[in-house]
Amino acid sequence: MVSFTQSERRASLGLASVFSLRMFGLFVILPVVALYANSMPGGESATLIGLAVGIYGLTQAIFQIPLGRLSDYWGRKKTIYLGLLIFILGSLVAASADSLLWLCIGRAIQGAGAISSAVIALNADLTRDEVRTKSMAVIGVTIGLTFILSIVLGPVLDSIVGLPGIFLITALLTLVAMAIVCFYVPNPTSVDETGDVAPVKLTIILSNRDLLRLDFGIFSLHGILMAMFVSIPFILNGMEGNVVSWKFYLLVMLSSILIMLPLMMVSERFGYRKFVFVLSIALITLSQFSLGLLNLGYVGLAVALIIFFGAFNMLEASLPSWVSRIAEPNSKGTALGVYSTSQYLGTFVGGVAGGWIYQQYTGQGVFVFCAGWAALWLLVSMSISDNKRISVS
Repeated sequence: MVSFTQSERRASLGLASVFSLRMFGLFVILPVVALYANSMPGGESATLIGLAVGIYGLTQAIFQIPLGRLSDYWGRKKTIYLGLLIFILGSLVAASADSLLWLCIGRAIQGAGAISSAVIALNADLTRDEVRTKSMAVIGVTIGLTFILSIVLGPVLDSIVGLPGIFLITALLTLVAMAIVCFYVPNPTSVDETGDVAPVKLTIILSNRDLLRLDFGIFSLHGILMAMFVSIPFILNGMEGNVVSWKFYLLVMLSSILIMLPLMMVSERFGYRKFVFVLSIALITLSQFSLGLLNLGYVGLAVALIIFFGAFNMLEASLPSWVSRIAEPNSKGTALGVYSTSQYLGTFVGGVAGGWIYQQYTGQGVFVFCAGWAALWLLVSMSISDNKRISVS
C-alpha cells in the first residue's frame, strides 16, 4: 500500500480539520435549532421552522458551483478564505437574531460561504492519484466522526450557552480553520491552482450518469437527514418531558459506529464498494419505514436511529472519495461543486419539505415521506458502476 508523503499527510489532516471545524458548526445545532426556533416570534409555523433548519442549504446550493469554478481559476486557498469569512458573518447574524426571520437570514448567510468543493479540490491538488482515495477517506471519516460529536454536544452546549452561544463558538472555530489553511496546509504547486489548465466544461460533468447518481445520492442523504431533524427533536422532547437528552444522542451515535465500521471494512478492505453502498441505502430505507409505519417507543426509536446513522456515516465518509476518483484532475473543482450543490440543495428541500409535512401530517408523515425518498434512491443506485473515470476530450 502506498504511504502518504509528509506533505500529503499535512494536507489530508489539515483539510480534514478544516472540514471538521466547518461541519461542526453546521451539525451541532441540529438537535436544538427546531426547538429554539419554535420559541421565537414566528416559530408557531412548522414550515418556517423547517426553513430555519434547511435554508443554509439553499444558499450553499446557489454558491457551490460558482465558488468551485472560482477555485479552478482564482486559486483554492483564496476561495476558502472568502467562504470562511462569509460563514463567520452569518454566524454572528444568527447569534444576534431576535426573531425567526433573522435566524433564517443568518443561516442563509452562513450557507453562502460554500467552500466544500474548493477544499476537496485543494486536497486533490496536494495528493497523488495513488493516495487520493485514502486522503478522501480521511476527510470522509473525519466528517462522520464530527457529525457524531456534534449531535451529542449540541444539547450539552445549548444547556450551557444557548443557541446564540453555539453560533458564537462556531464563528471562533471558523477562525481556527482559517489559521489551519494559512499556516499548516501546504501551498499547492500544481497547474490546477495557478489556472494554467482550463477547467472542464460543466456540460461534461452533467452528462456523466454515474456522477449524477452520486449527486442524487448526496442530495437524498442530506435531504432525509434534515427532514428527520424537523421531527425528531419534538418527538424526543415529548417522550422525555421537555428535555433534550444528550445521553440519548450519545447512545445512538456510539452504537451507530458498530454498524459503520463493518460496512467500511467490507467496502475498503475487501473491495465491495457498490454492495456496501446499496446495502447502506437499504438500511436507511428500512429505518425510515420503521419510524413511519411502526408505533415505536423509546427503545424502538433508538434502534431505528442507530441503523440510520450507521448507514449515514458510512455514506457520508465514502461518497466524496468516489466522486473524486471518477472526475479528471482539471474537472475536480467543478465536479465537486456540482456534488456539493446537490448535497446542500437536498438540505434545503429536506428541511422545508419536512417542516411542511410535519405541520400537515405530524412526525409519522415525515418518516413515511423519507422512506419513499430513500426507496427511490435505492432504485437509482442499483445501476451505478464502480470505477469509471469521465472523459474530458
